[in-house]
Amino acid sequence: MSELRNAALQSKAWPFEEARRLLHRVRNQSATTETVVFETGYGPSGLPHIGTFGEVARTTMVRRAFELISDRPTKLICFSDDMDGLRRVPDNIPNASEIHDDLNLPLTRVRDPFGMFESFGAHNNARLRNFLDRFGFDYEFASSTKYYQSGRFDEMLMVTLEKFDEIMAVMLPTLGKERQATYSPFLPISPLTGHVLQVPTLERSVSNGTIVYQEPSGERIEIPVTGGHAKLQWKPDWAMRWAALDVDYEMAGKDLDDSVKQAAKICQILGKRPPVNLSYELFNDENGQKISKSKGNGLSLEDWLAYAAPETLQLFMYQKPKTAKRLYFDSIPLAVDQYHQQLRAFPEQNLQSQLNNPVFHIHNGDVPQSNMTISFAMLLNLASVVGSEDRETLWHFIRRYSPNANPKAAPQMDEAVDFAINYYRDRVKPNKRYRLPSKEERVAIQELQSTLISYQGPVDEESLQSLVYAVGRDRFDPLRDWFTALYEVLLGSSQGPRFGGFIALFGIAETTTLIEQALAGMLVNEAKRSPSDSSPTA
Repeated sequence: MSELRNAALQSKAWPFEEARRLLHRVRNQSATTETVVFETGYGPSGLPHIGTFGEVARTTMVRRAFELISDRPTKLICFSDDMDGLRRVPDNIPNASEIHDDLNLPLTRVRDPFGMFESFGAHNNARLRNFLDRFGFDYEFASSTKYYQSGRFDEMLMVTLEKFDEIMAVMLPTLGKERQATYSPFLPISPLTGHVLQVPTLERSVSNGTIVYQEPSGERIEIPVTGGHAKLQWKPDWAMRWAALDVDYEMAGKDLDDSVKQAAKICQILGKRPPVNLSYELFNDENGQKISKSKGNGLSLEDWLAYAAPETLQLFMYQKPKTAKRLYFDSIPLAVDQYHQQLRAFPEQNLQSQLNNPVFHIHNGDVPQSNMTISFAMLLNLASVVGSEDRETLWHFIRRYSPNANPKAAPQMDEAVDFAINYYRDRVKPNKRYRLPSKEERVAIQELQSTLISYQGPVDEESLQSLVYAVGRDRFDPLRDWFTALYEVLLGSSQGPRFGGFIALFGIAETTTLIEQALAGMLVNEAKRSPSDSSPTA
């Protein structure tokens, strides 16, 4: 056994823990060359979102971890539930009034409100594929409509019909009395209207492979359950899909825990083993409230990618998937700096530590070097104090701090400059709030200014941080109140970087000038004159 595989079998990183759970499952299979199937699901009634990204990214991490500890071939199926009926018209589409006429049709029969594809389902499927391709995911796309209509599910649909009563015994206790009276695992596709109907099954014939139901108009109709004439309710559908496609691994949000249990029971009724499942926690907003697309309190994928590279989002998704995390704008700078900290640490780590490092899983072992010469948080504060949205101005300070840095030699740094400008313009600049110092704070800040003016030591982060620390040590308890005062008085924010590093980057002379402006009330007055453009003159 190779050293890498042996280390992976011992690693405590969660993708390897999941991979070992999966390995235990497939070791019991007789065909050792059979492909191990990973699956993610997507509802194309809306556009792909940050949750879609997280599920595919995390599943891919487990898949790659599995490939390190097993020689079995693998594949990832990204399944689109595009045969579902459209139950409500989304708020964020054009021509919404026209789409009302298509309610209850399968998504692949609903007209495309954007006028680009043959259906709304096809439009969103294309968006999904472009979305996945954009991030380089390796996957096999699957359409529910095509799988039902092509007969791919026919065999398992016949088993579902045969096991109808057993499936009903699983589902009915989970439903209210009113829903129990009308529930059926099968949803007929009306040959009269094309609608996906939620109606009771009145009769069924296993030998003929048919069901009888009643149309809203009162007409009784017999249809086959195969060939796309009917589809399954989503929980039995999920179970049938696992069984038909021999899915070995699928993760789902914690809100679907009960659904996973019911689907697992149905999968066993259909004669197959349910897949290994990871239940991941959902995201909260900055106030600790569950993120909801309908409430609009979430952070979109486009929001994140406007301010940081996709690898940083993968890091956020990697971290503690079973723990609820707050996903909001302030998460982005932190994730950027954590990502580069892990990149810098990777080359010096032993093999076991490397396998536990998130960047190993983000980059599938081919980990790049970081060329970020300063932290993203520091870059944001520089943009804030300089008050500039000009990349050359920021590069002027970066080169002074790190003379060998340039856009060509440090492409990650160059990209971060653009991201920092975007973040400053959209998220920092409108929210900057300067204040005047208290009497005690003013005395301390004046001493810091005098100390900097007479300072002759090395202009590096640690030396300057020690200087700032010494000024506040005997005056503030707790000491963090000193740094909060510096941030609020000089930077217009309650948080900031290590202040010694900021001075090293911004410059000693520039910092003393900034202090002079703050103590004279210029920063507060300028903010009052122009709340949306409250940066000092540097």
